[in-house]
Amino acid sequence: MFDQPASDWLRDSVRDEKSRGVFRVHRRVFTEPGVLALERERIFDRCWLYLGHVSEVAEPGSFVARKVGGRPLIFNRDRSGAMHAFFNSCPHRGAMVCRERQGRSNGFVCPYHGWSFASDGRLTGQPLPESYASDLRGDPSLNLHEVPKLAEFRGFVFVNFDGGADSLENYLAGACEYLEIVSQHGEAGMEILPGSQSYGARANWKLLQENSADGYHANTTHATYFAYVKARDGAVLNNYVRGGFGRVRDLGNGHAVSESVGATPWGRPVARWIPPWGEAGKAECDAIQRRMAARLGEERAEIICKGDRNLLIFPNLVVNDIMAVTVRTFSPVAPDRFEVEAWALAPKDESAFMRDMRLRSFLEFLGPAGFATPDDVEMLELCQQGYAACSAVEWNDLSRGVLDEDGPAPAKQDELQMRAFWRRWHSLMTGAAR
Repeated sequence: MFDQPASDWLRDSVRDEKSRGVFRVHRRVFTEPGVLALERERIFDRCWLYLGHVSEVAEPGSFVARKVGGRPLIFNRDRSGAMHAFFNSCPHRGAMVCRERQGRSNGFVCPYHGWSFASDGRLTGQPLPESYASDLRGDPSLNLHEVPKLAEFRGFVFVNFDGGADSLENYLAGACEYLEIVSQHGEAGMEILPGSQSYGARANWKLLQENSADGYHANTTHATYFAYVKARDGAVLNNYVRGGFGRVRDLGNGHAVSESVGATPWGRPVARWIPPWGEAGKAECDAIQRRMAARLGEERAEIICKGDRNLLIFPNLVVNDIMAVTVRTFSPVAPDRFEVEAWALAPKDESAFMRDMRLRSFLEFLGPAGFATPDDVEMLELCQQGYAACSAVEWNDLSRGVLDEDGPAPAKQDELQMRAFWRRWHSLMTGAAR
């Protein structure tokens, strides 16, 4: 994969000189095929990866099929209601046994040779069973294979392909607090809404993790959106006022959050009103916050209703709790290509009006054809194209706010959240941590 000099280069690929206020990442980490191969081994094979939400398999027999960490999986509940994550691969000759994206089924049948499996993974049928040795009948190695680890936190379900990995809650560290905030939006719980958004970009996957909580790029990259908001509402927040409306936090284990409190220009269905929603919308927002305060307390209700959060969970999960709640994962296909899948998460019991506002917001800003995502994709692709010059221009600079990152409230426009990712990435890639 790497010869010895290249291994030395990888160890030196991140320059973290806090005393000098310098943090830099070598651009070869975005272009080298060997880096991606090592990432698959040391990151995607060892870290907890988001699989789905419990609401997607709410009933016995329900299933979802998707790729996680490059592997095809079946996420389902069996007939008794137990939750599973199986490798979507027949133990006979390897064909995928589930070709539908989601549905209800009491079992799965391999389309190649007709082997059948119950919803709990047990092999239930083979054509010409008499052709097999008697001691192979009932052999558990011929059942569908389950992932080594499956765990859930506040409705968010994760898998880990390393059977010796630490617990999910220990892995999530400070991110637990923010997943809990999202889970408390609805009195009756939360659910993934039907459908998803799938798209790709000609860029390295790590660039999207960096961008997803980057407060520094908003006014330049998304100038069209802020011009639209200004035309609609007559004013817009100046996003370049340092420390003016939010902060970033390192949550441990490579996770981070960028959060704001009540100063961003968009509305929130839970429950920050904007004038285009009218007086009826204002009354409903006020009622939502009153009910939430009665359920969770005034302080918690204010945090949930008036704040915004972009939560980064290492390595490839982003929960955008902003004008809507978007759950987004992304996976590398090649050093210069990644794929994205995103879902809308919502309170089960919200009104038709708020559900409409949520879906409009989900599409308007973060959707593949919204104000933000096409801008971001273009910028990431421009970065990837620029890395063709990395033999001459070698380093990305992520030094913004280094000298302030241990202070009480690092600014939202700083780059602490990116440095948290890169420190964990570097530690895993060089073998300094598991």
